[in-house]
Amino acid sequence: MRVQGRTRVGQLSRTVVPAALAALLLTGCQGVGGDSSDDSARDASPSASASATASGGAPAQEGTLPGVPSADRARDELAELKVAPHGSMSGYSREKFPHWEEQGEGCTTREAVLKRDGKDVKQDDECRAVSGNWVSVYDGQKFTDSGDLDIDHTVPLANAWRSGADKWTQEERKAFANDLKHPQLLSVSAHSNRSKGDQGPDEWQPEDKGYWCTYGRSWVSVKSTYELTVTEAEKAELTTMLGTCSA
Repeated sequence: MRVQGRTRVGQLSRTVVPAALAALLLTGCQGVGGDSSDDSARDASPSASASATASGGAPAQEGTLPGVPSADRARDELAELKVAPHGSMSGYSREKFPHWEEQGEGCTTREAVLKRDGKDVKQDDECRAVSGNWVSVYDGQKFTDSGDLDIDHTVPLANAWRSGADKWTQEERKAFANDLKHPQLLSVSAHSNRSKGDQGPDEWQPEDKGYWCTYGRSWVSVKSTYELTVTEAEKAELTTMLGTCSA
């Protein structure tokens, strides 16, 4: 198992590095500011990132996603991912990826992501986002009602299942489904989230091509962190997306 500057999940069959998953489970509301988060969607809002300026990708498009690697690093990680056909969907169900878990102070993962991704977010006594401003990076749509947003998994749960997560334990899948440390969860428009479904980059791409660089880097980072496989077509499209990153 190689570690490139961040915790990675190694050998997820039976020898998974428990520290990485434990860290995710114990994250709580750190860095969330005690705010909200959503359920079935993805995306983020404006916030500059040092890794963004390192190699490709405009900081304004980074959103609030944590852990987005530079384009050069993403290319290196993509080159090292194992290429394999999709595995079987046999036995899959969303219930095998428990979400959204409690993150402390009455907030769930969904509410934490909504708080992180929005501007001027206000929450009620139950940690629900009652007002704020959000921009869906997939399609550029703007929202003031959190109910119009989904929380997307960059790498969909079903895609993860077909590329290695079927061999994980329930706790490992729970950590993956609630990962606030890596670029795996973001608030996006319900329309874009449902249009994406469980499709990979070779089957679905964000409507806003200006986000392709960040999307490709995020997808590669998650697959690399969790040592998931990619298909030939998936790798080819990710290469195309990373090609949109400015030097």
